[in-house]
Amino acid sequence: MNDQLFAVIDVETTGGGIAGNRLTEICIVLMKGAVVIDKYSTLINPEKHIPLQITALTGIDNDMVANAPKFPEVAKKIEEMTREAIFVAHNVNFDYNVLRNEFKDLGFEYSRKKLCTVRLSRKLIPGLFSYSLGRLCDSINIPIVNRHRAEGDTDATVILFQRLLSLDDDFKVIRSFLHAHSRQATLPPHLCAEQIYELPESPGIYLFKDKNHKVVYAGKAINIKKRVISHFYDKLSKEYQLGQETYYIDYETTGNELMALLLEAEYIRKYYPKYNQAQKRPGTIYQIISYVNQRGIIQLALGKTKLIRDSVGTFYSRAQATEKLEQLCEMFKLCPRYCTLQSNVEICSHYRIKNCEGVCDGSELVENYNEKVEAAIASLNRESSTYVIREKGRHYEEEAFVLVRDGRYLGFGYVDKNAQVSCIDDFEPFLKLQQATYHTNKILSNYVRKQGAPNILFFDDFSTAGPRPSQNVTQELFGMSC
Repeated sequence: MNDQLFAVIDVETTGGGIAGNRLTEICIVLMKGAVVIDKYSTLINPEKHIPLQITALTGIDNDMVANAPKFPEVAKKIEEMTREAIFVAHNVNFDYNVLRNEFKDLGFEYSRKKLCTVRLSRKLIPGLFSYSLGRLCDSINIPIVNRHRAEGDTDATVILFQRLLSLDDDFKVIRSFLHAHSRQATLPPHLCAEQIYELPESPGIYLFKDKNHKVVYAGKAINIKKRVISHFYDKLSKEYQLGQETYYIDYETTGNELMALLLEAEYIRKYYPKYNQAQKRPGTIYQIISYVNQRGIIQLALGKTKLIRDSVGTFYSRAQATEKLEQLCEMFKLCPRYCTLQSNVEICSHYRIKNCEGVCDGSELVENYNEKVEAAIASLNRESSTYVIREKGRHYEEEAFVLVRDGRYLGFGYVDKNAQVSCIDDFEPFLKLQQATYHTNKILSNYVRKQGAPNILFFDDFSTAGPRPSQNVTQELFGMSC
């Protein structure tokens, strides 16, 4: 690689995330092998305001860049100077993505091979306390003049890169980082590549942790390794910032997606990670409520609340709740008007529900109608059942289960296929207790609605009673026959 061109680059920007960052300064040092052959440095007018906190860090203010060239004026020089070179920077993804976005705004695709001196340093100079440019240079006695200015940081990075080249016999490490199938250039600078290689390709959850081992993101995946890597290919500012703060990745396999969803919800509740936006607050819950109106008719209506309920029979969208009301109305021959499916009418005239027996026009006795409403309410109560959901285990010798009692989620566990499980109480030794929340209830509600009976075994209560015989489900669960 003695004849290979390297463009060592540092940029200063306006801040505001990858997508909103504009260049205020750039420095490029062109190297042939370890020898410097050219240098280019300039301020750039970002055509936007430079925040005070950025000026405090870099010393670059709006007056300094007012008469500087704009990016279109220097783009050709940058493209030509780096055309045959490998793009080298300390935390390369930041500099590279900012520069690429500037070219993208001009309608051009900027693409170069990349090397990150953070990741190279971690590999070739292991065991240092910190790999930030300032502390790393202090550790190995590299002088930095004009810190947080493009030229000063680039000059220090050039010396660092020359040291790294001298430590890499036959360029084995650099060649491995540049290999077409290597993900080194896309990985966050502080994350050890071995952590990625060791990730399983199976369902489960993963936790991104910062340098203090604090969880900053919790996610679920059908394929943990594939999903984790996808974060680092995402060009969104949020994903980039997440990568910058990630030092460690933990994971837990679950064997199936349902368990992964439930465990993800539990970890978000427990750790309240910085980069998880969803599931931090309960959403709106809809309930079917009943009351007696002035005519003595039991009327059904939708109630809306944000309180967390335990019942998985709760509805998590107005559409679901309305659909259930329509089903009850048809099944029990109720009046759409008194199920709040129609308003401002004396006699019902629903476009689809036509089997009202006339309580609205007086041809059906109120007493008879109310008996039908009470039967409908009773059917709703029966839906708060005790049941077990069966799913795939983490390996072929076990199966997973989720336990719900009287509509309340209790937790999940794993049972060896050879275990003697005869009744519902026998699941308790294998049960990992979990807290029921809005989100776990919503997950289970959606699962039951979509998957139906094949994976679910219902019980009459939580005692030693066997499965409910009226359910059209399998009579064997984990080898049991009740």
